[in-house]
This record gives sequence, structure tokens and C-alpha cells, in this order.
Amino acid sequence: MALPLPKSYAPMNALLVNDIPVGDQWQYEPKWDGFRCIAFRDGASIDLQSKNGQPLSRYFPEMVESLAHVSAKRFVLDGELVIPQGRALSFDALLQRIHLAATRIRRLSEQTPAIYIVFDLLVDESGASLVDRPLRERRRALEAFASKHLRGNDRITLSPVADDIRTAKRWFSGVGATLDGVIAKRSDLPYQTGNREGMVKVKNMRTADCVVGGFRYAAKAKVVGSLLLGLYDDDGLLHHVGFCSSFKAAERKKLTAMLEPLIKPPGFTGAAPGGPSRWSTERSTEWQPLATKLVVEVRYDHFTGGRFRHGTKLLRWRPDKSPRQCTMAQVKQESAVGPMKLLEKPARRKAG
Repeated sequence: MALPLPKSYAPMNALLVNDIPVGDQWQYEPKWDGFRCIAFRDGASIDLQSKNGQPLSRYFPEMVESLAHVSAKRFVLDGELVIPQGRALSFDALLQRIHLAATRIRRLSEQTPAIYIVFDLLVDESGASLVDRPLRERRRALEAFASKHLRGNDRITLSPVADDIRTAKRWFSGVGATLDGVIAKRSDLPYQTGNREGMVKVKNMRTADCVVGGFRYAAKAKVVGSLLLGLYDDDGLLHHVGFCSSFKAAERKKLTAMLEPLIKPPGFTGAAPGGPSRWSTERSTEWQPLATKLVVEVRYDHFTGGRFRHGTKLLRWRPDKSPRQCTMAQVKQESAVGPMKLLEKPARRKAG
């Protein structure tokens, strides 16, 4: 008998909001820094699917092996693949798994094995779909499933969950740079495949002052397309750490007039833009170096592997700030609570 959900089944998504919602109907979880993954098992057949429907099994053979050791023979789980390194989680280590030779993937799976943090049960061990049941029932079913089938499996664990807003706020403020923020889900709703109803995320946004070490022209016009951002290390080298590109057309013209007179090599003296990358294009390696005179304050959500994970948002120019004050110390990841510590014991839940 086939599983009741197809392998193309889309996970539910989260809407980004500014504040953690409050109310008895909300359940809270940490927002893990990894790859969203739905795991399907139907006897000997095991498939891992990414958030956008791409197969992940090839890239995480150690997880396929761990799922094969689960005593239940049929199930569908929803969770996050992460790779712990020390007290933190390494998104860069996850990226190293993609588009590589099988021998390299196997070696990485042994050197930096992933773990699977599970937060939902979509099909139970009997093959019954649970997606039409409210989250509170699915969570109870998941905890029972884990107690029966996941004991002793150190590569698969449950995400902590809380219905106490104080716990959610403690996760958000106390965990710091090691998590992206907090997820809140409506405990009274069924699984919302493919949409954002009943699930929100609150991200831990931060700011940093950066040197504008260069810029790229836009693709179709000779106006500024993006600012290239830099931070100094302890040796005084300026490293490229990200970009900022959300400008209106009129702003791009003004930026071009301001920046072109400052074009002067080398710009970055450490890691430079346009280095070797499997995502690089011919245009992405073209950039203009600037004299290191300009400083901007930007907002970002995550810094890992020596760079901002996503594009940043320009908040303001900082003519009052010396470029040499823009150091890596601003983005140093410190945390009172490591993400792996959160997995050691579950948060307290209300009875019932």
C-alpha cells in the first residue's frame, strides 16, 4: 500500500512578522538554521525532499541510513536538517553537501554528519495521514512515535516546543546569533501544505556598520546595482562580507554620481568579491573597487562563514564613523545558550 502523501507534497511555510504572537492557540519552536526536509519512508524506500521539492537523499546518506534504522517501517516526518559544529550550527557545512561528487559527499557525511530535528508527523507508523488533524494532536502523536521508535537514534531528535510566551521570548533574546529566531504555529489548525496560514516566523534581526569597499553596476544600465560591504579583521585586512542592493532608480543614479569618483583599487585587501564559486557568472565577478572612505549601517538576519547569509538592508550612511572601526567583532557569534543545548531537554508544556 502506497503512502497517502505524494513525494511532491509541499511543506507548510511561515510568514515573516515583527512580533511573536500571543494567545492560547499558539505553539512556539526555535527557528533552526538548516535545510527544511520532509522524510518519507515506505518499507525499504526512503526519500528526503527539500523545501522546494528537490531530492536530498543523495547529499545526506548518513540520514538515509539513520531513517532506515527507525523501527517503524512507514511514516512521513517534517523537520530540519542541521550540521552541528561545536555549540553552533554550520549552514556552510550544509552547503558543502550540494552538487559534489559522491565520494566527497560520503567523506563529509562521516566528518560532519547531519542531524534531523523533527517537529511534525504527517503520516504515522500505520500509514494513516495526520495532516487533517490539528497540530496539538499531531504533536502528541509525534512524541508517542519518538518514544516508541526513535530511542537510541542519536541522529534524529525532536525539536523542543512550548506554549509559554516567556519561553519563546527567552529563546528569541537569549540564544542570539546561533538561531534565526522563533517559529509560532497555530495549534488548532491542520497542516497547511504549501501556504503560510497559521505559521509565522520572527527573525532575530541585527545591525552592523560596514565599509563600502566596492560596487557592481546593474545588469542593464551603467548605474550602481549593489554596494559591496567589507569588515576589517584583526590583521587589518578588509574582507568582502556581503552586499546591499535594494535601491530605487533615482537612488541608483545618485549613488553612481557619488561612487564613480571614488573608484580606486584595491578596495578589498582580504577576501574579495567574485571569487571561485559554483554560483558565479561572468558578470558576478565584475566589480569596481573603491577608496575605503564610506561607511553604512545595514540590517542583517544571519552572519556565517565570514559573510552575511542574505542581502542586507541599508539603514543609513555613517559619515561619523571611521572605516577602521568597522570590524568583524560586530558580528562575532556569542550565545548564552547553544542550539544543541536546547535539544537536551524539552521546554515545559501545559498539561492537557
